Amino acid sequence: MTTEPPYLAIAAELRRRILSGELSPGDRVPSTRAVTREWGVAMATATKALGVLRREGLVRPEPGVGTVVVGQKGAAPDAEPLSRKRLVDAALELADAEGLNALTMRRVATVLGVSTMTLYRHVPGKAELVRLMADAACGEVPLGPVPPEWRVGLERGARWLRGVYSRHRWMAHAMASFTRPVATPNAMAYTEWVLRSLRGTPLTHTEKLHAHLLIFAYVQGLSMADDLEEQARQDTGISDGEWMEQNEPRFDAIQAGGSYPELNSVTSGGGFGLDLDALFEFGLQRTLDGIASMIGETSG
Repeated sequence: MTTEPPYLAIAAELRRRILSGELSPGDRVPSTRAVTREWGVAMATATKALGVLRREGLVRPEPGVGTVVVGQKGAAPDAEPLSRKRLVDAALELADAEGLNALTMRRVATVLGVSTMTLYRHVPGKAELVRLMADAACGEVPLGPVPPEWRVGLERGARWLRGVYSRHRWMAHAMASFTRPVATPNAMAYTEWVLRSLRGTPLTHTEKLHAHLLIFAYVQGLSMADDLEEQARQDTGISDGEWMEQNEPRFDAIQAGGSYPELNSVTSGGGFGLDLDALFEFGLQRTLDGIASMIGETSG
């Protein structure tokens, strides 16, 4: 069972007070110090909770006063009308800030200042909204012309995909299924681009597709690790380095018995540190080496 992060629980309660009228437009919401006292959380957690409400447009900072509730009387007459693009942009911003689990139709409606039912005039539900978000994310940066050398193409495609996942960490989970892929024009354009990179090789159609999916899975796996780390940072308020420092005695105790000599030799001396970017480079080149070997064997 997944436990809701404390900052989201606090934001939900403050949101309830605002939407129920318990806190009216112009009222001051609890300060970060007041939140820490009421919920017994760290200052960083309180700050994140209020940040959620600011991104939703429910509160705003008022100089000399603090954070106050924004008026909820509806959009101004000249406000930008809701469109599918505006809906997708708002959903992207929310998912980028808080992750895919935080994305609900109600939350997006709150951010946009419209009723939840209004969203259903543009999309039938969350699944379609996520599909449109994925398509928009894949369409942000063009891949450019297909290079004449297959290895350059596969490497460029892998870096492009990692860039998409780095800008939108939730994407790695949204695009996780191979057997039920998300059907979007821009994602298919990426697949087409990669397959064209392999067009001049002696690989069969199946081998080309497998090569593409192998690299896709590799990039996706590391990107999911990035996303999980970001979620852990939000949930705990500490970095991976701080977490490792706190848990180092436990690892040391397990290794102290001498049952893991090779692991001890790799990690002893404090010189080892896991860098996901370095791991990405290492794995990508070794994967490309394997494909190159296969192409060489096929050509021979």
